[in-house]
Amino acid sequence: MTNYWALAPQTGAAFDVPLTQVTGLLQKLGLSGGHAVAEALLHLLGSRVPLAQCAIFSYEGSGRPRIVAVGDRARTQALPRISQDYVTRFYPLDGSVRVMQAELAAARSASPANPHILLHRQKGQDIAHAEYRAICYELPQVAERLAILALHEGERWLSVNFYRGIEHGPFDDAAIRMVEAFAPLVVQAVRLHYGGQALNHDLAELMLARLLRRCPTLTKRDQDVVRGLLGGLTTEGIADRMGIEVSSAQTYLKRVYRKLGISGQRELLGLLMQPDAGA
Repeated sequence: MTNYWALAPQTGAAFDVPLTQVTGLLQKLGLSGGHAVAEALLHLLGSRVPLAQCAIFSYEGSGRPRIVAVGDRARTQALPRISQDYVTRFYPLDGSVRVMQAELAAARSASPANPHILLHRQKGQDIAHAEYRAICYELPQVAERLAILALHEGERWLSVNFYRGIEHGPFDDAAIRMVEAFAPLVVQAVRLHYGGQALNHDLAELMLARLLRRCPTLTKRDQDVVRGLLGGLTTEGIADRMGIEVSSAQTYLKRVYRKLGISGQRELLGLLMQPDAGA
């Protein structure tokens, strides 16, 4: 826990970023499907600092964190599964969680214009828990993680994690200064992205509730499929999110259409837009 520090207010005041990279990042904000924002941040910083992966999580209260997005530079296809293991099994063991607990009061007292941004370093050898270390560091061949932590709306922490591969070695001073320089931009971008995701999620849940009133026989699996469609996911994306085979996702999708008496996604969207009877 001791290997963390607060970002100085003036840090990141001046650096050059190509307009095309900034535009590319802004285009990804708020997208509910896929992991585009993590991939964009990985590309933005990875062009200046050797990086392997990026994972973004949100933490609220004492419950398990939520995966916001992950990005991987063609290192391993296992990152989504590793991230899921982290949020379901290992997050209480993360040094960043203890940092967030220790810095909560300071973060809440900071002004929105000058947020309390923290950076936390964690190497594999810092982790005593053998399985956590093996799955989250040794399996993806990660040498070190540098997390950017910031409180959002006084309620939840957003954590943007950049990982160095073993071929890169630990973060050196120059790499840390570069991440510090980009940290305010990263925090603001992820805040905007998270807000957009939350809005999309709320709208999707309202539409799903309307659908359930019309077809109460939809199972939890059926509802997860509809959520995926409303989030803009493909059948492959739905399968990945639900942890099932693509063929199984296709079967669930056909079952949803059959229960609703429709033949495809266009009719589903039309059904969702229809007002409730008597409204």
